[in-house]
Amino acid sequence: MISKSTIDQVYETARLEEVIGDFVQLKKSGSNFKGLSPFSDERTPSFMVSPVKQIWKDFSSGKGGNVVAFLMEHEHFTYPEAIKYLAKKYNIDIEETERTDEQKQEANERESMYLVTEYAQDYFSNILWESELGKAIGLSYFKERGFTDETIKKFKLGYCLDQWDGFTIAALEKGYKLDYLAKTGLTIVKEDKATTTNTKKFDRFKARVMFPIHSMSGRVLGFGGRILTNDKKAAKYLNSPESDIYHKSKVLYGIYFAKQTIAKEDNCYLVEGYTDVIQFSQRGIENVVASSGTALTPEQIRLINRLTKNITVLFDGDAAGLRASLRGIDLILEQGMNVKVCTFPEGEDPDSFAKNNELESVQDYLKDNSKDFIQFKANLLAVEAADDPIKRADTVRDIVNSIAKIPDAIKREIYVQECAQIMKVSESVLFSTLAQIGKKKQSDASKEVKQEQKAFQVVKNEVATAKVDVQYELERKIIEMLLLYGKEEQEFEDLVLKENEQGDLILEPESLEVKVYEKIYLDLQEDEIELTNTQFKNIYQKLIGELNEKEDFAVNTFLSDLDQEMVSEISSILMEEEKYVLHDWTRKDIYPKDKKTTIAQLVSETILTLRCFLIKKRMLDLQKRTEESTTDNRETLEEIMNYLQLNNLLNKKLNRVLS
Repeated sequence: MISKSTIDQVYETARLEEVIGDFVQLKKSGSNFKGLSPFSDERTPSFMVSPVKQIWKDFSSGKGGNVVAFLMEHEHFTYPEAIKYLAKKYNIDIEETERTDEQKQEANERESMYLVTEYAQDYFSNILWESELGKAIGLSYFKERGFTDETIKKFKLGYCLDQWDGFTIAALEKGYKLDYLAKTGLTIVKEDKATTTNTKKFDRFKARVMFPIHSMSGRVLGFGGRILTNDKKAAKYLNSPESDIYHKSKVLYGIYFAKQTIAKEDNCYLVEGYTDVIQFSQRGIENVVASSGTALTPEQIRLINRLTKNITVLFDGDAAGLRASLRGIDLILEQGMNVKVCTFPEGEDPDSFAKNNELESVQDYLKDNSKDFIQFKANLLAVEAADDPIKRADTVRDIVNSIAKIPDAIKREIYVQECAQIMKVSESVLFSTLAQIGKKKQSDASKEVKQEQKAFQVVKNEVATAKVDVQYELERKIIEMLLLYGKEEQEFEDLVLKENEQGDLILEPESLEVKVYEKIYLDLQEDEIELTNTQFKNIYQKLIGELNEKEDFAVNTFLSDLDQEMVSEISSILMEEEKYVLHDWTRKDIYPKDKKTTIAQLVSETILTLRCFLIKKRMLDLQKRTEESTTDNRETLEEIMNYLQLNNLLNKKLNRVLS
C-alpha cells in the first residue's frame, strides 16, 4: 500500500498540463489548454485541460477527471500504478508497505503481464552488460552498429542467451508464472506428446539481441529480437506476438523517447526500423519513431497526430519498396496531416546516414531534401510513366486519388494547382477528376446511410424521445456552485414568507452576507430538500463537510480523496461550460457574461427554481390523489391552492410569466 502522505505529495506536485502534455499536443486557449482527443478519432479539438482546476474533460468521449484519472484511462494503469508513475516523473520517494503474497496474486492479469515484460527487459539488459557471452556477442554487435553505452542504456537494449530455456528458468525461479510468460510470448510452451503431464518450454528470443518496445508512458509492451547468426530458416527480426498488452498496429517504436521533442519541434520523422530510430536519436535528432517493419496503420498515425500535425517519412535510397510505401502516405493524408517525404542517397538508409554524418549535415540534408508528398509522388510516378501516355494518365489519376483523401478543401485546391504544374495537365481536368472521385465517395456514403436508415427504421418506434430531467440538472448545478464558489462570501437577498395586513402571503426581501456553501446548505435544510441523485447526494455531503471544516478548500485536494467514479462526475460538472471556449466566441465578437459577477443571483435563482419544481411536483401528486379519491377532498384542494399561491410568488421573484 502507498502511504497517504506520498499520495498527497503526488497530487500537490503533479501538474496536469505537464503530464497530459507528454501524450497530447496542447495549445493555450484562454486560461485553459485544448487539444485533439486521445480517446477518439477527431480533427477538431474537443479535449480541454484546466491548469487552475487541475482537471480535464474530453467532450468527444465524455471522459474526464484529474491527473490520476487521465493515466488510468489513457494508459490503463491501476490507481497505484498511476501514483507510482507520477512519483517517478516528479522524483518523489514512495513510502509503501511490502506487498503480501496474497496481494501479488490479486494483481490483475494485465499488471502481471507488465511485471513479466519489465522483468524480461531488466534480465536481457543484465545479460548484455554482466555475462561474458552477453558482452562478447550482444554488446559487441551494438558497438559495431556504432551505439554508445549511453544510447544502449537509454533504449534498454539487451541480449537473450543462445540457450533453449535460460530466460524461462530464471523467470520461474524469480516467481513469475509460466502462464504470463506464455501470454506475453516470451516463452513458447508445447505439450510433450510422449506424456500428457509434462510440457516443453522454450525461450522465443533465443540467441537474439533485444529491443524493448515501450508504450507512450514508458511501459514495456513487448520486444523485437534480431538474430545474429546466418540461419536462413530463422527470421532476421522476430516480434512479440499480439497480447492483451501488445497490439502491433497501435504501437510505434521509440514514441516514449520521442514524444516531447515531437511536440516541441512540431514534426515527426517516421522511419522503418529500430536501429534507424536509435541512430538518429544518438546523432541528436530525437523526434523519430518507427513502424517496426509493419505496414503503417491509422492507429499509429493517430498516435503521432496527438503530438503534431506534421510527418516527414524517411525512405531508404533503394527505390524498390518506395511505391508500396505510398499507401502509408495516403493514410496519413486521410487523417488530415501534412506529409513530407525524404529519400536518402542510393545505398544509404536513415541508420547508415545518421551514423556516417555529423548532426548539422544530417539536419541540412533533411531540410534540403524533404519534399512535399505531391512533388515526391509526381516525380516518382512520372519517372515510371516516362513517355507512355497511358501510364502518364494513370499516374495523374493516382495523384488525384491521393489529393481526394485530404479533408481540407483549401489544401486540396493548392495541391491540384501544384500537380497541374508538375504533370503539365490543365487544372480544370484535375478538378473535374477530383469532382468525379468526390461524387463516387458521396454515392458510396449515401448507399451506406440508406442501409443504416433501413436498420434504424426497424427500431425507430421503440426509441423514446429523451426528456430533460429538470431535477437532475438543478442538483448538478448546486454541486457545480459549491465546487466553484463554495468558500466565496456574497450578499444575498433572502426571501421571507409573511402575511400582509390583508392576510395574503407575501415574500419580503432580507439582505444577509454569508458564504455560498452556507446559503445553499441553510436553504435546503429549511425546506427539508434532499438531493435525489445518489451520486450527487454523496458528493454534496462530502463537499459540505470539507467546506465547513477546511479553511483552505481546494478542488484538486478534494478530488484526491474520492473514488474515480466521483472524480469523473465532478470533472464533467466543472468542465461543462469549457466546451464553449472551444468555439472561441470572442473571435466572433461575442463576449459571454462572466458568471463570477452574478454568483449571488445564480445561487438564489437555482434554489428558487428547485423550490418551484418541487412545489409543482407536489401539486401534481395532490391533484392525482383528488382524482383517484372518492371522499371529501376540500383539505387537499386547500393545500393545492396554498402551494399555487407560493408557486406564483416564487415565479414572480424569478420574473417568470405563468400561463
